[in-house]
Amino acid sequence: MPNQRPVVALTGASGYIGNNLMDKLTEHADIIALSRSGDNKEDSENVTWRSCDLYSMADAEKGLEGADIAVYLVHSMMPGAKLTQGSFQDMDVILADNFAQAAKKQGVKQIIYLSGIIPKSSKSLSRHLKSRQEVDQILRSYGVPVTTIRAGLIVGPKGSSFPILRKLVKRLPVMLLPKWTKTETHPVALPDVLNALDQSVDKEELKDRSIDVGGPEVMTYRSMMLKTAQVMGRNPKLFDLPFMTVRLSRLWVTLVAGAPKEIAYPLIESLTHPMTTHPENEVPGISRGSITFEEAARDALEKEKQSEGKSTKKTPNLDIQHDVRSVQRIIVPAGKDANWVAQHYVKWLEDKLNPWITTTVDENLNCRIGFSFSDSSLLKMSYSHERSTSSRALYYITGGGLSDNQKNMRGRMEFRQIPGTHEAIVAIHDFMPSLPWFFYKYTQAKVHLLVMAMFSKHLERMEDRSQEDVNRNFITE
Repeated sequence: MPNQRPVVALTGASGYIGNNLMDKLTEHADIIALSRSGDNKEDSENVTWRSCDLYSMADAEKGLEGADIAVYLVHSMMPGAKLTQGSFQDMDVILADNFAQAAKKQGVKQIIYLSGIIPKSSKSLSRHLKSRQEVDQILRSYGVPVTTIRAGLIVGPKGSSFPILRKLVKRLPVMLLPKWTKTETHPVALPDVLNALDQSVDKEELKDRSIDVGGPEVMTYRSMMLKTAQVMGRNPKLFDLPFMTVRLSRLWVTLVAGAPKEIAYPLIESLTHPMTTHPENEVPGISRGSITFEEAARDALEKEKQSEGKSTKKTPNLDIQHDVRSVQRIIVPAGKDANWVAQHYVKWLEDKLNPWITTTVDENLNCRIGFSFSDSSLLKMSYSHERSTSSRALYYITGGGLSDNQKNMRGRMEFRQIPGTHEAIVAIHDFMPSLPWFFYKYTQAKVHLLVMAMFSKHLERMEDRSQEDVNRNFITE
């Protein structure tokens, strides 16, 4: 009897790496292709598309239903809402936590995660690499075995890092090189990364391992620029500018390459770290690719040239959603949990904004926020007993004058503890305000950030007082 084909849930299936990986995986696996626009895709013999917003744990659970293996190719550096408040690191926490919990609930046997190479000295990592490391830890927090594939600069026709390098070489006849361009990295061709991901599927010996992958050459960014210029038939003049700061150079790269700063800034910051593979994290047949940088660059440039002739005209979005996502990281005082923080927030809000604002909580923990001199509500939030735990309190936004109640179908607020830490994420998702957008953006949205900053300081003071009490009791004893 032939072996049954495994079912692989693939996040980012319509993206740069996901789409290429899907073609490779269908040779031996059935695919659940997850995308925010999955309902608009057509299924094929071995591919079933599902719409999935990983900011929703319910969506993540539905997306991973029936999967044996789950491949995580997600990052949140680009905004996912009309107005996004918060750092990509905190967004990544929510996505990874939803995915890991859903994988556990649905009985997934293995998570395969594409990350970046982490330097041995990780005391001052860039924001991007810190986030990749934190995501790794969160994915491992619920007991599902994780195989982490760590790659440096991936050389392919799309993506993020290589296209920036190509645009710099193409647009600049004279290049001023900051100090980080002498940092060594281990570029790897896209097909070699796909091979590493594919070879990790359903391999028992690779579960709970981190595997570094790289090409046959270790190079500096300066040498990659020269090699790319050679392949493109260009001869730019290069001048070292060691005193150029990372802050200045990331601005320079963004302006010249035309890359979104949400992508370019974190990536440029990461270039100050040597990103070469470590022998203890190498696996024969997986870690060391065979495609040279020159070969990979030539192939990527050729494919980009072929795609230039194709139409890139997009269908205009006639139904623009004025939605809001706001995410902040706070401290959870010792001995408390996320559910306590949520209930304490409601009480603190009334105390802080007294006598203008009043809050009420009924026996089912549903919350109402309104003016003390009026019976009308500013916000009504319904506590979800079904979706909440001690480490996560979820409220659905169900009404109030500040909410567009006709459009606000998925609006919610959550308090979520980060696994293994004394930190929590407070997030508002898919909120549709009733105020005119311009007015909302510069009034209610700003007030929310101010209130969350004040609440964060309040919790920090609580933690400090608690620690002082512990120290005082220790001295007394």
